[in-house]
Amino acid sequence: MNKNAENFNARNRLITTEKNAIFELQNRCCRMILPVRNLNELDTIADRLLEAGGTRSVWLFEGEMGAGKTTLIKALCRRMGVTGTVQSPTFSIVNEYVTPEGEPVYHFDCYRLRSETEALDSGLEEYIDSGDRCFIEWPERIAGLLPPDAWTVRLRVEGDQRVIETD
Repeated sequence: MNKNAENFNARNRLITTEKNAIFELQNRCCRMILPVRNLNELDTIADRLLEAGGTRSVWLFEGEMGAGKTTLIKALCRRMGVTGTVQSPTFSIVNEYVTPEGEPVYHFDCYRLRSETEALDSGLEEYIDSGDRCFIEWPERIAGLLPPDAWTVRLRVEGDQRVIETD
């Protein structure tokens, strides 16, 4: 191989490496603000969130009662291929779903938890440490147990629409 070809290949590898690094950086630092005007938009928004969320395993869903946390999680699970019923685990604390690839997805609703000790008793820490996808509603109730790299998805109502914002 001549010197020009070697330089070209070396530059190409460097550019590819830089692009991958930039993608990874964007994937970790992606801040989005997504207005949701109607439910028909949720699948598209779920796709965008799944792409932006990348390989993050722990997602925190914040928002007032009725903001749409469970509805958004249903859309995310649908886009991940989960075929079972996705519903709020308000009383059971955690529901487990499975993707077509056999990957577990855990959905937590911490609203009824009275303490972090109660969360630990439910096995929450093992789920979070598993590396599997964990969607957690009402994370502020267990703030001391959450990993620092968890991704926050905030939902709020603005007039006749919802707004989804990520960190």
